[in-house]
Amino acid sequence: MSDNEYYDILGVDRSADRPEIKKAYRRAALKYHPDKNPGDSEAEKNFKLAAEAYAVLSDDEKRQIYDQYGKQGLSGQAFGGFDQDIFGDFGDILGQLFGMGNIFGGGRSQSRGRSGRNLRFDLQLEFEEAALGVTKTVRVPRAEICDTCDGRGSETPEGIRTCGSCGGRGQVAIQSGFFSVAQTCGNCGGAGREVVDPCGSCGGSGRVRREKEIELKIPAGVDDGTRLQVTGEGEPGSHGGPHGSLFVVIHVKEHPGFIRDGMDIRCEARISFPRAALGTKITVPTLDEDVDLDIPAGTQSGTVFRIRGKGVRNLHGAGRGDQHVVVIVVTPTSLDSERRELLERLIELSGEEEEKDHGLFDRVRNIFH
Repeated sequence: MSDNEYYDILGVDRSADRPEIKKAYRRAALKYHPDKNPGDSEAEKNFKLAAEAYAVLSDDEKRQIYDQYGKQGLSGQAFGGFDQDIFGDFGDILGQLFGMGNIFGGGRSQSRGRSGRNLRFDLQLEFEEAALGVTKTVRVPRAEICDTCDGRGSETPEGIRTCGSCGGRGQVAIQSGFFSVAQTCGNCGGAGREVVDPCGSCGGSGRVRREKEIELKIPAGVDDGTRLQVTGEGEPGSHGGPHGSLFVVIHVKEHPGFIRDGMDIRCEARISFPRAALGTKITVPTLDEDVDLDIPAGTQSGTVFRIRGKGVRNLHGAGRGDQHVVVIVVTPTSLDSERRELLERLIELSGEEEEKDHGLFDRVRNIFH
């Protein structure tokens, strides 16, 4: 099984709908599950690849990003990773339906480590920061393991006992017709244990709320709405499971002078009529520095000049876009007597006269003759 193409991993077409993807994932999970292939490292790898592929293709937003940009669009630089615990969904559903416990976990669902909750953080960037990349230090509120009880939830190690409702299994069986349905124990929440002397700091939950300072390396080229995933910076998992992920949603401020168009940027440069007629040199601001731009004589309003390599950096590789400078020739709206006299003299020298264009009327007249 290749790990380069999610559709190939699940054996579905790019046009496959969600039920087809779910069915293909279920088939792969049953085939490669480690409990069915003990000691087979290749099967374990394929099992994780299938879970990773399903995590993306079953999510409309992730799938759209993946179809357009590939894996890098989901991860960016120094971002990546997926919730490998997603394959537990099928085990819980099927195991409870047939009263077999968790068929994917060998009946040990109450002790299997599960990933922690994913978090979202909205980050606002300046236009230049998004285009060129930046490192930001942010403070993210999240649940952390209680330092007082080391996450036990009890004041002492002896303050934990086996749950009296489920006998430590984490599940209770309920007879429903011909089936025995297994459900998560409501007393212990599936942990299989209960706290008898709650910790004073966390109230028995084993976690406290605090802010975590995180350094984010934002890759160059992100755009408004880009979502980056930071593996392991979500909340801690249960039963020793890994932390969830932190999803950083980028919001880019508008720039007073630049407009982004993909990897290119556009700006305007306003010059007077005499300078446009005679030619001039202007200084143009870019994302990096000011550059000089030669404006040839006779330049018309709306003419676009390109400055190569001064646009947005490529999010998915090397290179940069260009900067396009639109020249706007400014027509004066008020003139003093001296400037008016000079312009009238210019009209005389150019031989221009105010006369009606009879050409159109002549052409219309000829149609009917």
